[in-house]
Amino acid sequence: MVGGGAREHTLTWKLAQSPKVKEIYVAPGNAGTAQIAHNLDISPADIESLLKAAGERRIDLTVIGPEAPLAAGIADQFIVRGMPVFGPTRKAAEIESSKVFAKELMQKYNIPCARSSSFSEYPKAKEYLKQQTPPVVVKADGLAAGKGVIVSDSIPGALDALASIMEARAFGAAGDRVVIEEYLSGREMSAFAFTDGYTVVPMVPACDYKPVYNGDRGPNTGGMGSYSPPHFYTPALAKKVMETIMEPAVKAMRDEERAYKGVLYGGLILTGDGVKVLEFNARLGDPETQVTLPRLKTDLVDIMLAVVDNNLDRVDIEWSDDACVGVVMASAGYPAGYKTGIPITGLDNLDKNVLVFHAGTRAGPEPGQVLTGGGRVLTVVATGNTITEARERVYNNISRIHFEGCHYRKDIASY
Repeated sequence: MVGGGAREHTLTWKLAQSPKVKEIYVAPGNAGTAQIAHNLDISPADIESLLKAAGERRIDLTVIGPEAPLAAGIADQFIVRGMPVFGPTRKAAEIESSKVFAKELMQKYNIPCARSSSFSEYPKAKEYLKQQTPPVVVKADGLAAGKGVIVSDSIPGALDALASIMEARAFGAAGDRVVIEEYLSGREMSAFAFTDGYTVVPMVPACDYKPVYNGDRGPNTGGMGSYSPPHFYTPALAKKVMETIMEPAVKAMRDEERAYKGVLYGGLILTGDGVKVLEFNARLGDPETQVTLPRLKTDLVDIMLAVVDNNLDRVDIEWSDDACVGVVMASAGYPAGYKTGIPITGLDNLDKNVLVFHAGTRAGPEPGQVLTGGGRVLTVVATGNTITEARERVYNNISRIHFEGCHYRKDIASY
């Protein structure tokens, strides 16, 4: 398992439930994965060391969690060496790593999305932007740790964002090109599908909350919580999403000779003109993984091996009808600067049906001690017959966990 966040802890937890699995190694992992697997002190960016570790341990399946190694071609390196890997190739992962590529793909294959234009020259982008009507969205082309999308209510603000991306190089090479697009308003949600490049099987959908404070105020984060399923996700909407977005995207990638295998994530918005794509991601979301995988009834290993072996059509994937809610606990100061190494208490004082997935944590010097090690520290998760029930369970337990300066939103799954 490559990665060290709550997404990877959740994946490790789910994979460990399979009777086929004897041992799991996580690189680099965290204090949570250390309790159910073997952590390896290897960065997800160190592809050579990951290949070596997998080869030496005769690993039967490698699962890639984060986007950066996928964009760097980690799956290609494993495939070349004949080592089974779950995750798209570098060319396929461009659906996330290049917003310009993704927009051009959607426009070419009539996948519904915002009107936009792409630019590699700052003067031309600036002139185009001056002609637009606010609000307007400016996106850096490449990966920018979730911070490369700027929505501005004014043209001067949008011009400042453009200058920051293309001139001041706020996101480095990710800003070599930009996408300038119309602002879409509506309800946002996340759709996911397993695919082997031919068969596309929907996962359960989720909604997440990006702004750091209650009421969607404050700066955006990696995600402060999520829930599944969205109450507005009807069977008719699910059918539309599959037929107009997810299946056409997988077919388009195949037609472009970029066969897409793994999980495809569609960040969607329900507008007055129907459902449209805000962005595609080449992997599972975080914090959405923490509320979708607890609902999966089918052996995740069977699904992943079917994707690798191109026979996903032979697997019957089942989900529970439970609702699931997850709330992220963050370090003081996050998403700006924060301290680490702060002791966490209360993890052993929770109800049995409550899950805690670790993100920014590490083992402390004392036996059983857990310390903070990042901005997003934990995701506290509960299931229930309804969203209300699951939500109450989470908030009844989250207050028992403490670390100095911890903060979390009190309104996850309330709207």
